[in-house]
Amino acid sequence: MRCFAILLLAQALAGAPSLEERINALIDSSPGARGAFWGIRVVRVDSREVLYGKNPDRFFIPASNTKLFTTALALERLGPEYRFRTVVVGPPPGSDGIVHGDLTLVGGGDPTMSGREYPYRTDARAGDPMRAIEELAEQVAARGVKLIAGDIAGDDTAYVWEPYPEGWAQDDGLWEYGAPVSALTFNDNAMTLRVRPGPEVGDPAQLRLTPDTGYFAIDNRVATAAAGERNVRIDRTPGSRQLRVWGAMPAKDRGVSVLVAADDPALYAATALREALIHRGVAVLGKAVARHRSASDVLNMKGGGEARAPAPGVELARRESLPLAEILRVIDKVSQNLHAEIALREVGRARRNLGSRQAGLEEMRGFLQDADIAGSEYTLEDGSGLSRLNLVTPEAVTKLLLAMSRSARAEVWKSLLPVGGEDGTLSDRFKGMRDGSRVRAKTGTLSHVSALSGYVDSQSNGMLAFSILVNNYNAPSGEIRAIIDKICSVIAQ
Repeated sequence: MRCFAILLLAQALAGAPSLEERINALIDSSPGARGAFWGIRVVRVDSREVLYGKNPDRFFIPASNTKLFTTALALERLGPEYRFRTVVVGPPPGSDGIVHGDLTLVGGGDPTMSGREYPYRTDARAGDPMRAIEELAEQVAARGVKLIAGDIAGDDTAYVWEPYPEGWAQDDGLWEYGAPVSALTFNDNAMTLRVRPGPEVGDPAQLRLTPDTGYFAIDNRVATAAAGERNVRIDRTPGSRQLRVWGAMPAKDRGVSVLVAADDPALYAATALREALIHRGVAVLGKAVARHRSASDVLNMKGGGEARAPAPGVELARRESLPLAEILRVIDKVSQNLHAEIALREVGRARRNLGSRQAGLEEMRGFLQDADIAGSEYTLEDGSGLSRLNLVTPEAVTKLLLAMSRSARAEVWKSLLPVGGEDGTLSDRFKGMRDGSRVRAKTGTLSHVSALSGYVDSQSNGMLAFSILVNNYNAPSGEIRAIIDKICSVIAQ
């Protein structure tokens, strides 16, 4: 007790450690953190006073902190009430109910054609992934269509067909988080593969895809084992329609579910619509096909030309998305990569008459210039942050946050971000910290990259904008995240 009193007296005489000293002490608290490359900037929102900086003008891979730039751009350039539209068009059905030609499902960028619940809720459960497609099929059948003599075409020509941005890893495209980008999106361009042990040892494992549209064939080489650890591997040759699944599954294992990406979203959606129509008794003589717009058909990928003519035919079904603000909220709350890429391209389509990554990035340059962020402060190659080629400075991130705090849409903007200990990617962080809910911020994670940027409602300095970017660490990610969270707790005081 006497030692503790002496310690308190010594601290009182020496004065409380400064913010800089406390943050530096946290970074120095573990070998893994000390060996990492840290970039931090903390700024008061009202006065723009910089309270702390560590490598604020150096470049870092931001991972999903890139989504802050994308969602801010979309919110400001498109507006919170903007909506996407999907239509089904074709030749008008005759009195006999026959459509003499192809039926075309025309994508307009809508990322909400899935079983996801809107508006966003922390405890929401996924619904029927076929729901939106079934609604479109129901509308077609209600028009008296009995038979389609042609194909079911999935048309994603509203965006240029460039499914994978530069800097994505080759194996990203196998999984839902790296699903290809398309103007025609169904169920996040992914499906769930469930693997369960077979009835007896030695039997093949039981595999099931949901939704089961027949898009993929499965080469099942997973055996049911008597015991041991689960060892299931999945692969797909690019451009193929076959999933190869191999390994072993113990007989008493509960099984595993993984999300795999469809490599051609327009074809995937067309396949789903064809199945939904047949399920409703509409005969389809043709097959599911995809229609893309190749980059080689575009003169200037930065846009500025004439808008593309609509698909020919009469409208037989239509679907509109929820307001854009609800989509942006999902992007930031759960860090949805595909939706972020769509938002970037939609800005290009709406503002520059071309739905391309480059047109969206060109709009981004003008938007960031308005926010006093120079082109020398960032390099962006995608909208989601999955690209390993993205680079930003902590100063650029906080400049963006300060600019959005002055926006007429500032309250909507802040509502998009996860809340510490409560929802989104921060639902399991800051728990046990009394200041956790004071944090509204976007996470970011890649191999050897961890990031957190947003706002803290501090007790002593008011509202703060902050950016913490950590690269090149060789410690467990949880260790780095824990220190990031402690830094947030410090600046919240």
